[in-house]
Amino acid sequence: MLDIQKLSFDPLVDALKAVAEPTRLRLVLLLARSDLTVSELTTILGQSQPRISRHLKLLVESGVLARYQEGAWAYFRVSDDASVVGLVRSLLSWADEADSTIARDGERLEAVRAERARRAADYFARNAGSWDRIRALHAADADVEQALLAALGSKRIGTLLDIGTGTGRILELLAPRCERAVGIDASREMLAIARAKLDAADIANAQVRQGDVYHLPVERQAFDLVTVHQVLHYLDDPQAAIAEAARAVAPGGRLAIVDFAPHELEFLRAEHAHLRLGFSDATLAGYLEEAGLELVSIDHLVSSGGETGELTVTICIAKDPRLLVATTAAAHQTLVS
Repeated sequence: MLDIQKLSFDPLVDALKAVAEPTRLRLVLLLARSDLTVSELTTILGQSQPRISRHLKLLVESGVLARYQEGAWAYFRVSDDASVVGLVRSLLSWADEADSTIARDGERLEAVRAERARRAADYFARNAGSWDRIRALHAADADVEQALLAALGSKRIGTLLDIGTGTGRILELLAPRCERAVGIDASREMLAIARAKLDAADIANAQVRQGDVYHLPVERQAFDLVTVHQVLHYLDDPQAAIAEAARAVAPGGRLAIVDFAPHELEFLRAEHAHLRLGFSDATLAGYLEEAGLELVSIDHLVSSGGETGELTVTICIAKDPRLLVATTAAAHQTLVS
């Protein structure tokens, strides 16, 4: 679970000073709902870019907001700090959504989201044909998702990191069970689709960021669950990617890998940039062992119905053993005391 912490006196004063101004409060209320750029915020609030940028700078300096770069674009979001999250949640609960200013901002935010969705739909339409061809080779996405959920169990997830989030489907699937969810992808086009889908589903506790799978732009040992869904076969060094993913797993947390079992479909390499034609169970187990994780389960999902059956999906769950070791050591100490 994400621990909601209290702010000490000086940071609390700084945060309250930062939000105790009409425009800055409006910015925080908007960014609690969606990551936005300066130009998008300018459109929503109807104020000049220098004015908006100045307010954003003050909010970032106070620790209330965070700024991150995505290509040529800078996005802003509410800080990941648990104490700030608690403060912003309180502000949201106190704000009257029927207030004319807040309601107008909300309407303009929806217009920005609609434009995002339009751009994302255009991109998806241009590329959907090749994706559909690959989907026809393996079990239906819904079946894969249900198998993943079964492998993970029903326990609530505190913090989720989805590496190579693509269109954000794993965030959509798991965010309702999380306190906070973060998706990482290298493609700005994919991130645009993911943002539009999260907006459409009104998922406010998930965000996406541009980043490199080998150098994740996230804190270490901070996520209860890390997912790597249909990503490894695109990578030239999947073992290094798993090692980097493992560094983001909290003690006692889990890593879930979904990818293809070994196959011989060379056209995927030639036409769809697949660098690896699947992974054996032994290969995945070796990656996990090298990363310091313990294999929990490994399952295979073969296609059925109208699919051709040429690809088998592997679902692999591993766990960080450090919490278990700490608990065992504490129990041993109790016994010998």
